[in-house]
Amino acid sequence: MADVPKDLLLEIKGLEELFTVDTAKLKDITEHFISELAKGLSVEGGSIPMNPTWCMSMPTGDETGTFLALDMGGTNLRVCEIILTDQKSEFDIIQSKYRMPEELKTGDADELWEYVADCLQQFIESHHGGEDLEKLCLGFTFSYPATQDYIDHGVLQRWTKGFDISGVEGENVVPMFEAAIAKRGVPIKLTALINDTTGTMIASAYTDTKMKIGCIFGTGCNAAYMEDCGSIPKLAHLNLPADMPMAINCEWGAFDNEHKILPRTKYDIVIDKDSPRPGQQAFEKMIAGLYLGEIFRLVLVDLHDNHKVHIFEGQNIDKLRKAYTLDSSFLSLVEEDPFENLSETGDLFQNKLSIVPNRPELELIRRLTELIGTRAARLSACGVAAIAKKKNYESCHVGADGSVFNKYPHFKQRGAQALREILDWAPKKSAKEEDPIEILAAEDGSGVGAALIAALTLKRVQDGNMAGILHPENFR
Repeated sequence: MADVPKDLLLEIKGLEELFTVDTAKLKDITEHFISELAKGLSVEGGSIPMNPTWCMSMPTGDETGTFLALDMGGTNLRVCEIILTDQKSEFDIIQSKYRMPEELKTGDADELWEYVADCLQQFIESHHGGEDLEKLCLGFTFSYPATQDYIDHGVLQRWTKGFDISGVEGENVVPMFEAAIAKRGVPIKLTALINDTTGTMIASAYTDTKMKIGCIFGTGCNAAYMEDCGSIPKLAHLNLPADMPMAINCEWGAFDNEHKILPRTKYDIVIDKDSPRPGQQAFEKMIAGLYLGEIFRLVLVDLHDNHKVHIFEGQNIDKLRKAYTLDSSFLSLVEEDPFENLSETGDLFQNKLSIVPNRPELELIRRLTELIGTRAARLSACGVAAIAKKKNYESCHVGADGSVFNKYPHFKQRGAQALREILDWAPKKSAKEEDPIEILAAEDGSGVGAALIAALTLKRVQDGNMAGILHPENFR
């Protein structure tokens, strides 16, 4: 940064102080995280919901059979048929995607479920036309916050991902779905309703016995892990065996909604205040893909308007003033710019924002993206470290999915470095040496994971070990 004027260097130094999270702070956050995870499992509860999922075992790799999986996302509806083969940890998959029409997201509940049933019917007719099928077991990935009293039950807490359909929040979505299926005579039996994070953990564990935690680092963020029922006070009234495992869908984006520990900047405070749900999802708003571009944008506007050095001086920044005009992929492109003169970043700004940054401004832009991306990765490691410490995992694998984990430059390496600092690991003896706890790219949680959870549930039913798993009406 030899060519950067002194005043601008001071601005960059100020940003570094603002966005850098040192080792001591990471450790403090992790300790608070551990106590909040425990609070979520208590009868009183806390900000982190820690939802029991009724998925009560890890796969062995020996599961077999044919299962359907339905993944209802914000953009697409995906239907998969997964054949768990006789070969250990091997599977075949057939899948189709169906566009989720925008008008359905704010329309009528019946129309939504009829569309879902139509897509399932199309899939069955396409792949099994003319066959006399017995009912296929279905795992339904319903990645919206839901309360589950059984594995084939889910009361929608609130819509997310742009959905706003009346008459569904506060209701069990399963009977609505089953009524639409029955109306068409589609040969399907919903066996398990799952969250994609739990699916990620289960799918990854199918091919990797060291897998203990599943995470999503994408538009939002979340994690799942296996807890002993004896460590879940809010389920004590069910008298489940203390050593029985239970997958917990943490919904950890809500960590520190009380704003006690996370190092929020004035930009994080603006994002929360202007969001549709202020005071919620505090952790998510600092690390998830939906918000990284907006943090970046707010800093640049502030540097233009309110600081001693006015960046982009004399230029029209109206396009930059539009909220959420930049997403995390924009930051990724800046970090990936291979040219010493940052010419690709200059082109990006010119094409997207009609701004022509000078060389020192390009240096500031690049450093800012690094700081925001690094902070996100380091904070995300606190959640992983908290689960590992709570469960006394000294070594394990963590399956991670999501656009930020898979596509944001250096996210994995920065997260790994933060874990190393939090957990005080000894220096590596060689570059090939694995970390005791490694975060790896996950298997397809919303497809393979959903099918596996359906398989595991069916096995428990066949073994007669059904306590608390399925709704009593479904024991038949």
